[in-house]
Amino acid sequence: MDQLLTARVTKQVTVSNTTLFRVAEHELGDALQWTRIAQLNGLTDPWIVGFVTLNLPPVDPAASNGGVPNG
Repeated sequence: MDQLLTARVTKQVTVSNTTLFRVAEHELGDALQWTRIAQLNGLTDPWIVGFVTLNLPPVDPAASNGGVPNG
């Protein structure tokens, strides 16, 4: 992982057969922040099939963007 990415990752989780909405709700406290997880992991689809290890951004209660991907 490069330094910029490392600074934005607080932890990793391994999940299976779920959605980024659920991961964001459980880990960040806001399902609408699924786009932050997606962006950090190079994903566009919120559906997760099989086992995937995800990098998680830091919790930021002010980061909700209504589920609209940035960039």
